[in-house]
Amino acid sequence: MSPSTVPTNVPRVKASDGAQKIYAAMREAGGVVVEGFLSPEQVKNLNQDLEEPFANLQMGSKSGNTATQTIHGPRTKRLTNLVTHSKVFRQEILDYDLLYDILDLSFAEDDKSYWMSGAQAIEINPGNEAQILHRDQGQFRVFNLIGPSAPEAAVNFLIAVTEFTDENGATRVIPGSHKWPDFTVKGDPNDTVPAEMKPGDALFLSGKTIHGGGANRTASEKRRGVAFFFTCSYLTPEEAFAFQVDKETARGMSKRAQRSIGFRSQFPKNSGGLWQWDFSELADYIGL
Repeated sequence: MSPSTVPTNVPRVKASDGAQKIYAAMREAGGVVVEGFLSPEQVKNLNQDLEEPFANLQMGSKSGNTATQTIHGPRTKRLTNLVTHSKVFRQEILDYDLLYDILDLSFAEDDKSYWMSGAQAIEINPGNEAQILHRDQGQFRVFNLIGPSAPEAAVNFLIAVTEFTDENGATRVIPGSHKWPDFTVKGDPNDTVPAEMKPGDALFLSGKTIHGGGANRTASEKRRGVAFFFTCSYLTPEEAFAFQVDKETARGMSKRAQRSIGFRSQFPKNSGGLWQWDFSELADYIGL
């Protein structure tokens, strides 16, 4: 039996309401749907960026790990290296004032020092079962051991590129699970609620919140979204962006986007700097 939760649904806040209101809703419920995070034009262009690479991608996981294969889903496509594949992602989403306003609030305790750990476009196809429930911060085990009082290790954004419905695999969330006293409790699928969204809406989640992709029970609908998450800059990212993204592509990105993918040094609290070259800013050394 899972612990009781106070919120019963994922709250909804308009992007135009600003970062403070969005962040407050996430802190209360563990997650929030940000309505209108992207414009219809941005969604259209993002979909166009993704069409060709998705067409060339096979369903299922590339990982040799059985547990990871289960999490990834046998009828799900996962496109990584979005910075290279999508101009909209690298030049618009990763240079979006609202995104960084929210991140600054999320990682204020670490002097607003964070970087992107991973980014992928996810397409859940019909017949894919519900994903195993998890907390995104689980890959950094110490934070789950500490529980709800731990610093915010990770936050996740999931942008709906197609409509997200209960039937086609909308992400399922246990609101309030970020406040449970015991993080060894995995959560019960019966306690989850679907975060239904229109294209352009985004689900913003704490890394402490239990969630998982839903089952696609439709006959022909594909549920496509773009998921990307940020961690404190003293944690190792999931993707090695500095080896995936060529320097000329990075050169065309804003400074804050470059820092997000590891092309600039990091300066978390109580640190003289991380990810440096000879105690100096990395970007100077690599010519940015």
